[in-house]
Amino acid sequence: MILLKPKKGHLLIAEPSTIGDMSFNRSVVLLADHSTEGSVGFILNKPLGFTINDLIPEIKSDFKVYNGGPVEQDNLYFIHNVPELIPGSIEISSGIYWGGDFESTKELITKGLIKKNDIRFFLGYTGWAAHQLEEELEDNSWIVSENRYENKILGKSTATSFWKEKILELGGDYIIWSNAPENPTLN
Repeated sequence: MILLKPKKGHLLIAEPSTIGDMSFNRSVVLLADHSTEGSVGFILNKPLGFTINDLIPEIKSDFKVYNGGPVEQDNLYFIHNVPELIPGSIEISSGIYWGGDFESTKELITKGLIKKNDIRFFLGYTGWAAHQLEEELEDNSWIVSENRYENKILGKSTATSFWKEKILELGGDYIIWSNAPENPTLN
């Protein structure tokens, strides 16, 4: 397996582990930014138990909200693939964008012009200080993977089984982990 260096747009796949941080257990993170000053990402496969309408009643939509990570969980973030509709978007890579004008976004969703596979909302984000992600990679906490889904990842990564799919793609010794219980103490 070729080891990739992290960069914007790459995926971080949580290494299989029997102990560790439950925040990232079986997580797949999209790196939204990566530089010498630090990194920011969003957990793609951890849906929460409510919709955007639950958080912002004027948005008439049942789009799920996801746990983006343990940092600033009282703030709402979003990534999308419709920059032509949302002014002020910042490209992450391969047609995936971060943020933009939220008032326009609310209106476009309510009018049905932004669909479920076009946008993903998160409470919180995942953040690393300078060199912290590199240290976690050296400690084998993450596997770096290219995002071969590009801007279609918003529709692909909705299921909690996304981590298992990514682990199976890695093959080799990882295959055995794909069917291991999430909490081995309950086995």
